[in-house]
Amino acid sequence: MTAPRESALWGRERVGSRDAILSAVLCAVVLAIAGGVGLLLKQPWLFPSLGPTVMLFFGAPTHLSSRPLNAVIGHAVALLVGYLCVVVFGLTSAQPAPIQGLTSAYVLSGAVAVGVTMLVLQLVQLPHPPAGATALIVSLGILDKPPALLEMAASVVLITILGWGCNLLLRRGVR
Repeated sequence: MTAPRESALWGRERVGSRDAILSAVLCAVVLAIAGGVGLLLKQPWLFPSLGPTVMLFFGAPTHLSSRPLNAVIGHAVALLVGYLCVVVFGLTSAQPAPIQGLTSAYVLSGAVAVGVTMLVLQLVQLPHPPAGATALIVSLGILDKPPALLEMAASVVLITILGWGCNLLLRRGVR
């Protein structure tokens, strides 16, 4: 089997089928565990930005954005900034954007939340692109109440521990 080649434009040109299957299985297992905890607790332990986070963990385990610290800090910043945007733009009692419809306040809330999250993560040099999705989830009112934010944070910690542990156990380029 040929080793993958790097390309400045396209990244890795080839991934072995065994590695691809292992990455897919690990993504599914880790998300299923988080979802299982959510089912048991009847809480939102499975939300959209976890998908790209586990894809980074298992698809690009040596990438800077895949580091456990980046994931935890990235989502924490996004949760905090997203919630602050909901408060600042007066959306705490509004219906979520997908239900109420997109308003100018939600557009500003979402745009500012992602922009500020990006700024903070770049300044502290802990990039984690899936955090942008978390910022939108919160700032658009989809999950924006403090109990849900704590559940989201706990879920991020769980999948990060599981992802890091699996990669460490399997010697898959953990930093």
